Amino acid sequence: MSDNLTLIDNRPPSVATLFIDRVAATPEGEAYRYPVPSPSGQGPDEWKSLTWAQAAERVYAIAAGLIGLGVGPEERVALASSTRVEWILADLGVMCAGAATTTVYPSTNAEESAFILADSDSRVLIAEDAVQLAKARERRGDLPGLAHVVVIDPAGAEPAEGDPEGWIVTLAELEARGNAYLADKPEAVTERVAAITADQLATIIYTSGTTGRPKGVRLPHDNWSYMAKATVATGMINADDTQYLWLPLAHVFGKVLTSGQIEVGHVTAVDGRVDKIIDNLPVVQPTYMAAVPRIFEKVYNGVAAKARAGGGAKYKIFQWAAGVAREYATVSQDNFRRTGNASVPFGLSARHKVADALVFSKIREAFGGRLRACISGSAALAPDIGLFFAGAGIHILEGYGLTESSAASFVNRGEAYRTGTVGKPLPGTEVRIADDGEILLRGPGIMEGYHRLPEKTAEVLESDGWFHTGDIGELSQDGYLRITDRKKDLIKTSGGKYIAPAEVEGQFKAVCPYVSNILVHGADRNFCTALIALDEATILGWAKENGLGGKPYADVVASPQAVELVEGYVKELNEGLQRWQTIKKFRLLPRDLDIEHGELTPSLKLKRPVVEREYQDLIDDMYAGSREA
Repeated sequence: MSDNLTLIDNRPPSVATLFIDRVAATPEGEAYRYPVPSPSGQGPDEWKSLTWAQAAERVYAIAAGLIGLGVGPEERVALASSTRVEWILADLGVMCAGAATTTVYPSTNAEESAFILADSDSRVLIAEDAVQLAKARERRGDLPGLAHVVVIDPAGAEPAEGDPEGWIVTLAELEARGNAYLADKPEAVTERVAAITADQLATIIYTSGTTGRPKGVRLPHDNWSYMAKATVATGMINADDTQYLWLPLAHVFGKVLTSGQIEVGHVTAVDGRVDKIIDNLPVVQPTYMAAVPRIFEKVYNGVAAKARAGGGAKYKIFQWAAGVAREYATVSQDNFRRTGNASVPFGLSARHKVADALVFSKIREAFGGRLRACISGSAALAPDIGLFFAGAGIHILEGYGLTESSAASFVNRGEAYRTGTVGKPLPGTEVRIADDGEILLRGPGIMEGYHRLPEKTAEVLESDGWFHTGDIGELSQDGYLRITDRKKDLIKTSGGKYIAPAEVEGQFKAVCPYVSNILVHGADRNFCTALIALDEATILGWAKENGLGGKPYADVVASPQAVELVEGYVKELNEGLQRWQTIKKFRLLPRDLDIEHGELTPSLKLKRPVVEREYQDLIDDMYAGSREA
């Protein structure tokens, strides 16, 4: 057995234990950075820091405050907040109290929030602000077990008529109560942590169902302890790193990033405001960050649009550089795979040096100048976009996992990464491919089951521990996994041909710099069609240059010029596809798809049934008059 596996097998029972160990090892080390907006609202934010000892002071106060409210081991405390340092401190406080966190996206509506709180039996809700409080208050009649709401930002969150006495507590009050509790019982928190067992419930995360109610995934403490040890064992992160964390912490991906950081002890800068990413990168200067593919697509499209706006010569230089980047990445990765050396021929190296000076160095600068790698997950990244960034020196390490597998099951590592794959399994995780191509996983990261849904659990989790992911994939001889599609999303045309829509959609995103979202349709039809939503900022920039300046988005995408523009990219896509995969017809959507209309999950995954149902008239129109086989 390798040293890595020995370490993982001898892991402590919980991340709460790891946290106590980390605080003891590096109390004065910097743990978290977080922004404080300027009092006037103008000018840059001020970034402040917490050492591990300072973080522990707040975490123990929150834990003791929850114990004082009567929260017992494994009882649920819900967290409804955007990504901010208080989210991490509160989650650690819940864990150190021996309780279990139920995560709620701040974008979740009142009805679904109430379902999650009721289904999970949450005793306490930690709410970000008055908006999240209002959702709980609106549905309080459905939540008899919700004893308290702890509000992080108290502005406007005062008690209202009808609220039970003491129902609302501010986070500051909870911490003050916790400190008073610890003054009487100084060992209260450490005793709770010492009593945690590996199989004790730590987290319930509700999956964003495309149909019906979301399912609560039960993840015990051992899942997170394993993830912390296994992610560090890959060698991807180290104590000298600075992580920029903006992903939703309600998502399982965010939770893994916080666990690994505690194990290794590096700095994490926390700010969930997506509109601040561009401003924050040069300030934070991260060495690594995690993102979803949509972010890389937006950066790529933005760079391409900026080059185009600079005139024909600049755009030609960009296109040439993009070609060099892809060739450089492909050749260096192939050479590394064959020989262990990522060298490239002299001529290609010389062209890359010129492209770097003209284009790539500016991209790296925009990412803060110190970025060693980005970790991409949640959905497939178009290989052409991955190769572009790889050639530009922004190494995107794709990974793979599900909420049910505690997020990280596979990941690409260091120089050995291969664009278009999700890498190799984490130490201790087993994989096999079923006869129908479905990926099966087994290991310490797999969930206990779905909350209160034994029949649903039995559908995906076999008695010997193998979990059915619902994804289709291929394993290379040396263990690299390539995801081809979701099992349920595979399209079978009326001609009997199988098509993986995500593969076609990813290729289109690499071809068309204006696309935001695309859905390929064709199940039981005799040809494929597509619904396409364009990126508003990029297409309005194009509109200004093409006589459509000042027109709203819906008018621009309805124009013959925009249709003709996209038609050119669809033809380019089709040239690289098999005949039965080609897009015969498409329609441009009058607005982009979004979370608010329920068309995207909070991690920006497409909800196919919702989009197809909403735009059924456009789909019917594309097939009108066609002879279905």
